[in-house]
Amino acid sequence: MLRIIDRQLEAKEELKRIGDRTFTSEIEPQERSVREIVTTVKSKGDQALVDYTAKFDRQIIDIDSLRVSGSELDAAYQQVSPDLLHAIQLACQKVKAFHLQRIPQSWVQFDEDEVVLGKRYTPVDRAGLYIPGGRAAYPSTVIMNAVPAKVAQVSRIVMVTPPGEGGRVNPAVLVAAQEAGIEEVYRVGGAQAIAALAYGTETIPKVDVITGPGNIYVTLAKKMVYGTVGIDSLAGPSEVLVIADQSANPRHVAVDLLAQAEHDPMAAAILITTDRQLAHQVQAEVTKQLATHPRKELAGKAIANYSLAIVVDSLEEAVQLSNLFAPEHLELEVESPWDLVESIRHAGAIFLGHSTPEAVGDYLAGPNHTLPTSGAARYASALSVETFMKHSSLIQYSDTALKKMSSTIQILAQAEGLPSHADSIKFRTE
Repeated sequence: MLRIIDRQLEAKEELKRIGDRTFTSEIEPQERSVREIVTTVKSKGDQALVDYTAKFDRQIIDIDSLRVSGSELDAAYQQVSPDLLHAIQLACQKVKAFHLQRIPQSWVQFDEDEVVLGKRYTPVDRAGLYIPGGRAAYPSTVIMNAVPAKVAQVSRIVMVTPPGEGGRVNPAVLVAAQEAGIEEVYRVGGAQAIAALAYGTETIPKVDVITGPGNIYVTLAKKMVYGTVGIDSLAGPSEVLVIADQSANPRHVAVDLLAQAEHDPMAAAILITTDRQLAHQVQAEVTKQLATHPRKELAGKAIANYSLAIVVDSLEEAVQLSNLFAPEHLELEVESPWDLVESIRHAGAIFLGHSTPEAVGDYLAGPNHTLPTSGAARYASALSVETFMKHSSLIQYSDTALKKMSSTIQILAQAEGLPSHADSIKFRTE
């Protein structure tokens, strides 16, 4: 049952407990396992991938079939319905249109004394996209990772995903990859896939950036290889926080909470409301909807362990608690949602009003659904075109400009005990 809390101190303690659920001392065994997997993939390459796929995914594949063949890619189109194909195509269009507005632009400015300063943006050479499998297939995650990489004009984009029954990859995932412009797909998942992307094997190329969510083993592997490659984020279990007032529909709020709970037994679904009656109505609705839910056992664990309803005195107090939690998804189920936006400091994505459930952003709206979790919204942002790009500074000084600043630069260099730095200026200007 969804718990109801009306004491702010207890609410803060519970929000902290839920926010800290991903990385705790209890994950030390998983860290040791991931370290062994990464080390083995570095030394044994493709053979390690085949061995780990048999061990963890219980699928027997050979090295020659690690890469999904062209015929399998083609066949995937025959295995999805026309309606699903259309939905995938429309989602690609919407996400591409949004990200085309966010391409960083190189710039140059000309200051006095012929000083030229600027930034030059360029894409990484290779990107690796991790698409989770296991409990469900996620064509939407393919779109959200692949489209920004294509918009950034990354020259080589590879995708890895765990194989399903018979070593096959879900056809909807393969169709989504192709519609987004990706044709290099490998049937490997878990920490071993992350290690392969980070260090390369005989078949899978080493990449520069790895994006995409996964389970705790995938997340720990990304954490371990960061520095060798760039990563988007350390994604924990999904989470939603709903701020609601008396205008909210309890049935809608309940289903939005369950939409997160059905992802993972560690998913978090939190309601903060100024209406005590609404809290009890939502509690009853969650119980009612959960009773016949196809993922009753999984979602029930998330509701029991990582979900709650908090009753507060004002929307200002609700916003304060939300900022403390820094949710991945924030729904403003209130009468005047735009009145609260300026007060929201930390949230991965904000959904405004009664007609904007989080599922809109998951699939079609355009903004990315790969978002910071576990409080990372305090300092991180959604996956975007910028994830696949980096920038170089551009600096040019004329003789006049260098002479004008010569003394100041030398003073700073000498203060740091770096005589050759000072001389590099002195020799050019004396």
